[in-house]
Amino acid sequence: MTKTDVLTVGQLERELSQQIQSFYRNLLGNTPIKVSCHLFANKLVVLAEDSVTAAEKALIEVGKKELAQKFRVNLQQSIKLKLKSLIEDISQVEIAELLSETSLDTGFTGIIVVFSTIPKLRTSKKSVSK
Repeated sequence: MTKTDVLTVGQLERELSQQIQSFYRNLLGNTPIKVSCHLFANKLVVLAEDSVTAAEKALIEVGKKELAQKFRVNLQQSIKLKLKSLIEDISQVEIAELLSETSLDTGFTGIIVVFSTIPKLRTSKKSVSK
């Protein structure tokens, strides 16, 4: 899809899910099992399953969970601008805020994105009533 394509909500959510999963794989060497994205007007919720890296798991296994948590906080801060840029490129909307948190216990990463405006989307043929 090109940047000029106007996507449906489902296409945007799918494209974001695939690209965020690829982002984790390429940048962190870890592929979450599943990445789900859901758009609610100008808000996007992202859930990545099994997003804990091998380095974090190794630290936890030797009883260094606090160090693994500090590592994760620094990791999330260091990738935030790249992740923000990726989402803005796909959605074609500026992000006002991006919040991210990972549970090392469950392996889930939750990301909340607040867009400055609602992304421009086209209506899906499925959602048009007859």
